[in-house]
Amino acid sequence: MLRSMPVLLAAGLAAASGAALANDSSAELAAGGLIFVRNENVEMRSEDLTISAKEIVVRYRFFNKSAKDVTVLVAFPMPEIKIESMYQNISIPAEDPVNFLAFRTTVNGQPVTTKVEQRVYAAGLERTELLRSLNIPLAPHLRQTGEALDKLPKAKWDELIRIGLVEVETYDAGKGMQEHLAPRWALQTTFYWEQTFKAGAETAITHRYKPSVGASVQTSLGEPSQVDEDWYEEYRDKYCIEQDFYDAVERARREANSTFGAPFSEQRIEYVLKTGANWAGPIKQFRLVVDKGDPDSLVSFCGDDVRKISQTEFEMKETDFTPDDDLAVLILKRLPPQSPVEQSPPQAPVEQSPPQAPVEQSPSRRPSKK
Repeated sequence: MLRSMPVLLAAGLAAASGAALANDSSAELAAGGLIFVRNENVEMRSEDLTISAKEIVVRYRFFNKSAKDVTVLVAFPMPEIKIESMYQNISIPAEDPVNFLAFRTTVNGQPVTTKVEQRVYAAGLERTELLRSLNIPLAPHLRQTGEALDKLPKAKWDELIRIGLVEVETYDAGKGMQEHLAPRWALQTTFYWEQTFKAGAETAITHRYKPSVGASVQTSLGEPSQVDEDWYEEYRDKYCIEQDFYDAVERARREANSTFGAPFSEQRIEYVLKTGANWAGPIKQFRLVVDKGDPDSLVSFCGDDVRKISQTEFEMKETDFTPDDDLAVLILKRLPPQSPVEQSPPQAPVEQSPPQAPVEQSPSRRPSKK
């Protein structure tokens, strides 16, 4: 049970919450691991998961215990992308309209050629072929999608508005105030392939991608006026934040003579861990490593018996592991001394997924931080 006994690890530290993202913030999208069609003859011997703001890497080892080769479907669902307003800022790590997380995978060290399926939905109905017939890109977050919509004849505007695919926004794009069509559909993308597990043999599958990292230029944690706000409690639950973590943030704020938040920016990563429970039986050996990037960054997530294994990495191991919750990681990166931490009060950040937390002293229960 990932969240049963939270551990605070510090060093030296798919629904949004009610508030709106501040202008200096971007929201994260939650992705996860591979999904395998169940087969009683193939067991997952181990899963090794490494999470950082730069990359997520998952290494699996499978064993086919039967006397025959087994072929199953393997899929990687990308997070759904949906833009709901012109003020929404979502973190998309790659420009590729299809592979926007730079997903790639290998089997026994060899690259795998995957297929991909993309579908568009609005008001609960699939509208993929309609957009393609109009030569509209399916990715709602790309500039060229809005440009293609604006080129449609006015006669098409009413139809697309009526079925919930678009809304009209009015703004100045360099030619004065004008009306523009804004995409309001949801894009679902899935990579997949058929994998053969050889009889009586072990198969190693590795996949990696760039995470969608939510970010805030400056955290509001440590800001006295925010302590009683609802989002503060949400952070506590989501990232398993303990009081000593808050104390460390408050000390940093005082040392920086900041009236507002502490001198840290935020990075927020969400990982859909529950998909690991779709395999037949528990994961025999599970290992999680969270890398906070910089030695002077602070990190917080939920876990049992977490221990520090390097200046920036924290490790958790489980045997016969069946995940029943997802994982959220909060990283606070220290701002450089010259950063103007007091120019304007940071607003309450918002997030889009599940909780977690990290410190380097006792690796069990609720240790203190340094």
